[in-house]
Amino acid sequence: MECLKAPLTALLLLSTLQLSLVNANFYQDTYFNWGYQNSAIWGNGDDLALLLDRVSGSGIQTKNQFLFGSIEMHIKLVSGNSAGTVTAYYMSSTGGHHDEIDFEFLGNVSGQPYTIHTNVFVNGIGNREQQFYPWFDPTADFHNYTIHWNPSQIVWFVDGIPIRVFRNYAKIGLPYPNSQAMKVYSSLWDADNWATRGGLVKIDWNSAPFIARYRGMRLRACYWYGPGSNQYCARNTPNNWWAAPEYSKLSYAQTGQLEWVRNKYMIYDYCKDVYRFHGKMPLECYQPLF
Repeated sequence: MECLKAPLTALLLLSTLQLSLVNANFYQDTYFNWGYQNSAIWGNGDDLALLLDRVSGSGIQTKNQFLFGSIEMHIKLVSGNSAGTVTAYYMSSTGGHHDEIDFEFLGNVSGQPYTIHTNVFVNGIGNREQQFYPWFDPTADFHNYTIHWNPSQIVWFVDGIPIRVFRNYAKIGLPYPNSQAMKVYSSLWDADNWATRGGLVKIDWNSAPFIARYRGMRLRACYWYGPGSNQYCARNTPNNWWAAPEYSKLSYAQTGQLEWVRNKYMIYDYCKDVYRFHGKMPLECYQPLF
């Protein structure tokens, strides 16, 4: 009986921790990993601002790592002339063979739309970009950007609408991020060598400081506590709601929403860039999305 106490205690602590992370707090659950002088947290830890000026940008990361789940952030992007700036919001492991799931918001000159840039890295290899224009002004108010990651698929949501799906086809030898725990990161930084029109439009420092605002962070995800998490976090249990069968694929309504976004707002899809890949498209591009 004694030998069962430690595992049971660990699972109970894990369940408690997961519940406490649902409504996360920037004070308690993140720390500034660079540019702390250009960052601020207020409102009992519910609100965050990251700032970019001539001296530095700024960034945060979560204290904990996760394997599968749903990460939500409400973000109000840099307003006005944001050309050359990038507000990044992503999950990533570490090391040269890291996994990564990206939202990046590429700024633009006043009156021109932001670009929502998405990507997936598996074992250090990315090159899976898809880009979209938003169907709203992302600087006028806060909008919900969610990364939903489970053993079956990754879905990028904007205000509850799926804009992209990356499915797990590991059974036929295609790479999928399913074994490396990731932390959540966000940053605001100078990327005017590529962000706006391929780097042709530079940052107007007369418009600085540039400020991105955050609130409503939710970490409904599986806390990583060691190698045993690979099986625990993927298991279909009441706590692991993201692993339930209904989340293994999009619903009929979500499929329609995704097609609407792809038809009206997608501006780049690596799976259609035959010139880039010299006609030898990545194998996942031949697989069904639904």
